[in-house]
Amino acid sequence: MLKIRLSRAVSIPDKLKMARYRKVPELGPKILFFSGGTALNPLSRALVEYTHNSTHIVTPFDSGGSSAKLRKAFKMLAVGDMRSRLMALADQSVKGNPEIFSLFAYRLPQDKDDYELKNILNLMAAGRHKLVNNIPDPLRRIIRNHLALFIEKMPENFDLKGASIGNLILASGYFANDRHIDPVIFIFSKLAEVRGTVRPVMNSMLHLISLLDDGSTVRGQHMLTGKENAPIKSRVKEVYLSKNLDNPAPFNPAIRNKIKKLILDAELICYPMGSFYSSIIANILPRGVGEAIAENLCPKIYIPNTAHDPEQFGTSLHQRVEILLQYLRQSSNNLYPDSKLLDMVLIDRNHSLYQGGIDPEYIKRLGVDVLETNLCIDHKNPRLDNQLLMECLLSMV
Repeated sequence: MLKIRLSRAVSIPDKLKMARYRKVPELGPKILFFSGGTALNPLSRALVEYTHNSTHIVTPFDSGGSSAKLRKAFKMLAVGDMRSRLMALADQSVKGNPEIFSLFAYRLPQDKDDYELKNILNLMAAGRHKLVNNIPDPLRRIIRNHLALFIEKMPENFDLKGASIGNLILASGYFANDRHIDPVIFIFSKLAEVRGTVRPVMNSMLHLISLLDDGSTVRGQHMLTGKENAPIKSRVKEVYLSKNLDNPAPFNPAIRNKIKKLILDAELICYPMGSFYSSIIANILPRGVGEAIAENLCPKIYIPNTAHDPEQFGTSLHQRVEILLQYLRQSSNNLYPDSKLLDMVLIDRNHSLYQGGIDPEYIKRLGVDVLETNLCIDHKNPRLDNQLLMECLLSMV
């Protein structure tokens, strides 16, 4: 059993807390994650067994995949990462709505032509497709109405190959609510019995721009991640938000009050594993994020990647801690000490798992504690073990 001190003595793992949370997850702790993409989904699925009160602030800046098609056609924020996290938090048991989960997780085939794909979508809107027909009323009627609205709004040349039905339904709700995403997420969460809160950090059409050390500019999130394009070969010098990919001038928007309140209400704030710039740093770029974090007196913890992340090219772990602090300061107008923005880095005892190396003493000299514990079961597979990580986080609340 590892004992650490935050504002009080904490034992890890705290088996008593784990048992209590598992017995009544409806009263579980409010852990807030700044993330995006899919890296946190396995932990999210495990977390619903212990708390239904986790909050997930997700980046809406994705510019690749099926989200890119929706963004280009409708000039909207990206909804794919939000849909993915909602599904990870959904109750997939018989107590939930597994039929809704199956529909929202379904993607239209890649090997069908436009006529066939539109026919599938029309069958769904008419309630004659098995995935929709299996859903009980009145949920089926809500789904059909959303799909019918999407078909009405969809451009004639819209590419439906590989489209996520969940994304199409979210997009339709976005239109129906005067381009506000929160009411749509609320309805989506009720339909799928989502056990947590998911919100985009911004409710607007923005893009992630990256400047590299070699002088080049990377326009769009998907160009940085190394998933749809070749990985970057120069270190990231700066990232910022912009309204336009063609003319990527910096834009510094402020978060909404409802996002600030979610941050202020958290009992633990976590900067978790995932793409370093496009998931974590992108979430703290908007004005006010750092200020809200600093005003909340709860613990703030960074969980660095053990798996390879192309975005981290040319950096060590202690350098990434410095970069995280740099953007947190920027988001809080440099009004708060670092101690109010980041308390601790949580790492595995095997330092070789971390890309670029690690210097724990350097991190401590930055005023940030380093907690070393066992987070990986098999060091040949460097991915963090969800149960071990979850026990650490839940024990700190």
